[in-house]
Amino acid sequence: MPQIRKESEPLTERIGVRVTAGEKTRLREDAALASLSVSELVRRRYFGRPIMARADQAMVRELRRLGGLLKLARHESDGTQSQQTAEVLRAVVAAIERLGHDRQKD
Repeated sequence: MPQIRKESEPLTERIGVRVTAGEKTRLREDAALASLSVSELVRRRYFGRPIMARADQAMVRELRRLGGLLKLARHESDGTQSQQTAEVLRAVVAAIERLGHDRQKD
């Protein structure tokens, strides 16, 4: 029975690829980190689609949450410590961007 994907045509074709035991283990581990099947991981890597580990997704959410709280604190304090909060906000944005760039390298 073909698998159905929301964004495209059904996956009806299969290919076989031989890998070493170590490569198979690594593929399974990488897929588990990203909450994907090995097949989906391989498709995304080959076709240049994004892959993000659950830990990275959680970190981005937390960084965005902290950035939002910092922005709110800056606004509610009428700009007190504005230089320091601006620097921290820039650091949060840079951390999120680094996560995105690191993800694209993989």
